[in-house]
Amino acid sequence: MRLQAMTKLIAGTAFIAVLGMSGSMAAQSGANTVLKPADLGKVFPATVFYSGQTAPVQMRNTGGVKFTDGRYVLAGLVDTSGYSSGVAAKYQGYLILEVPLTIGGKHLPAGAYGFGFLAGGKFLVTDLGGHDVLTAHSATDAALSRPRPLEVTAAPAGGFRLYAGRAYVEFNR
Repeated sequence: MRLQAMTKLIAGTAFIAVLGMSGSMAAQSGANTVLKPADLGKVFPATVFYSGQTAPVQMRNTGGVKFTDGRYVLAGLVDTSGYSSGVAAKYQGYLILEVPLTIGGKHLPAGAYGFGFLAGGKFLVTDLGGHDVLTAHSATDAALSRPRPLEVTAAPAGGFRLYAGRAYVEFNR
């Protein structure tokens, strides 16, 4: 009986070691990486330009993806207190795309943009002059146990999700 228990323990340890090696090899082979706020301090600017003004980024509310080719997609919430209420209503965050994306089935070229999650399940992307560029439907994740003001995660069916609280849009390259 004791020999059986030791055999199971050794087999379990070997299985965990193999999983760890495969995860390490995936990281070395250049898998897409979801970035956290701590990862973004060196690549996300502390202030951003939008609609004739600069605004500080809430660095604790940033996220993004580093793709296998070294290109980034970055998102962060912005302090919009200096903007008019009309601009602040649709401009909640800043997107920096080094690659084109598909968001909600719509194409968005590489560049810098403002974005906002609006009432009625809408996600709006605007150019730096505040002009609407893309509108997509957002969804709500009622099962999300601890919503954050902004977060980027891997999507269950592939691609990624940009969350603002429980609201999200899916994107991919």
